[in-house]
Amino acid sequence: MATRSASHAGSWYSKSASKLNSDLAGWLSAANTQHRPARAIIAPHAGYTYCGACGGHAYKQVDPTNTERVFILGPSHHAYLPGCAVTNCTKYQTPLYDLEVDLKINQELLSTGAFDQMTQRVDEEEHSIEMHLPYIAKVMESKRGKFKIIPVLVGALKADKEEKYGRLFSKYLADPSNLFVISSDFCHWGRRFNYQYYDRSFSKIYESIENLDRQGMDLIEKLDPHGFHAYLGKYENTICGRHPIAVLLHAITALRNEAKNGIKLELKFLKYAQSNQVKSMQDSSVSYGSASLVIS
Repeated sequence: MATRSASHAGSWYSKSASKLNSDLAGWLSAANTQHRPARAIIAPHAGYTYCGACGGHAYKQVDPTNTERVFILGPSHHAYLPGCAVTNCTKYQTPLYDLEVDLKINQELLSTGAFDQMTQRVDEEEHSIEMHLPYIAKVMESKRGKFKIIPVLVGALKADKEEKYGRLFSKYLADPSNLFVISSDFCHWGRRFNYQYYDRSFSKIYESIENLDRQGMDLIEKLDPHGFHAYLGKYENTICGRHPIAVLLHAITALRNEAKNGIKLELKFLKYAQSNQVKSMQDSSVSYGSASLVIS
């Protein structure tokens, strides 16, 4: 089995280990410990120039102490996939250090019959998983060599499949030695994204975009997968990680239903940002949000 290269290093983030380490440390130090220890986080996957600072607010909530495995659920941007797929690689490179894939969990997932395997080409072309690897390496550096990752590419899932995968992942979410990283940007607004929804009760377009995103974020915080699905149907907001987010919400629902004793689950968004403020119909922007799920 192969090693996945850090194919976006040098373009989407620094390929210099010292520069990358400095960037990540700076963004993490600027964030507050607000909602910790995270059992799952939602964080963006754009170039670090745009979203590195926002992502720091989610990763600040990660406690490496008892974390042994990190599941990374990223949407597929280039390859059509009706389900989910696991990696065919044993290691993922980062400029900081290599991350080892948990082959045992990979095989468990494959044995369900619900997962395909990514080709190395599909794996390396996709940025939604890779953009989280340096952050994971940084926040887990005290456990270097003592934790593993499970990258999962999430396809264009129908609602019933979102629920199916949520049930499947719920047992892993229940385990406090596991961390889930849900990879998603929020609204992609502008002609180049073929999306220009504008609620004209707001004087500025960027205010309308934020309001639209926050409606979706509110439903995510309410842990309401069906409400989130209805919201997407109504507004068609271009949240690229909508399927990984929905899988997480269904995993939470299944975990609640299966728990014999009452458990408390709280998801909070800690930071919201936009690549720039859209002020005219000729502008464009991408939105980013960072959230943390705590289970007690």
